[in-house]
Amino acid sequence: MGLGVITNPLAGGGDLPLVLIPDVAYYGEQFFFDNGRLGYSLIQDSPHTFNLVTEFNSETRFFVDWHPSNIFALRSESSFTSSENELQIQQPRLDITELDKRRWALDAGLSYHYSYQQHLFSVQALADVSGVYDGWLSALQWQMYNNIGELQVKPTIGIWYKSAALNTYFYGITEKESPDRTMEVGSSWQPYAKIDARWPLNGANSLRFHMAYYDYSALADDSPLFEQTYSLTAFIGFDHIF
Repeated sequence: MGLGVITNPLAGGGDLPLVLIPDVAYYGEQFFFDNGRLGYSLIQDSPHTFNLVTEFNSETRFFVDWHPSNIFALRSESSFTSSENELQIQQPRLDITELDKRRWALDAGLSYHYSYQQHLFSVQALADVSGVYDGWLSALQWQMYNNIGELQVKPTIGIWYKSAALNTYFYGITEKESPDRTMEVGSSWQPYAKIDARWPLNGANSLRFHMAYYDYSALADDSPLFEQTYSLTAFIGFDHIF
């Protein structure tokens, strides 16, 4: 419980305030649920872990306020050549309220984790199994667990690769939405960085700080839906473990 926000980089999309954030996880011998991600561990041979995982695609969070990625917030073609300025004039930003609602998509795939001392290296590849956008995405990530006195700090950096089919579904324009401005969006690389910090107060309570930056500049160059080239998540408050 605290105060925070998730910024929406899309034109017409409102920022989402963060006040009360659930953190729900269950780990059995092989099955697990962790804040919207359901998985099954194939191999648990420390320091290597292979999992089958499934989760709702997080891109829908910019179109749907009550998406799991928001609830569990803590983790045109042209026949001629124009200059960039001319293209911006001819293709002004579109408000997402003018577009059809983007459907929820379910992704599934494999994840691999390698732990070394305080470091955790992860690779994952997911594909749409719900037939919504018929594309795929993958990610590389590094995370470190570190203590500075009593302060627990967890920095994370990574990069997503997202297929053209994924980007076109969420950030392109269909003929139905705008017959004169139909647009497909190519594949993209999306870097991100996070830092999470906790200061224990007692066994069940701690102060919590979370900051995350997601770069959408590669998509913002191609899609008229973007008003900003990034999304920020920021939160500060109290954490209580039941």
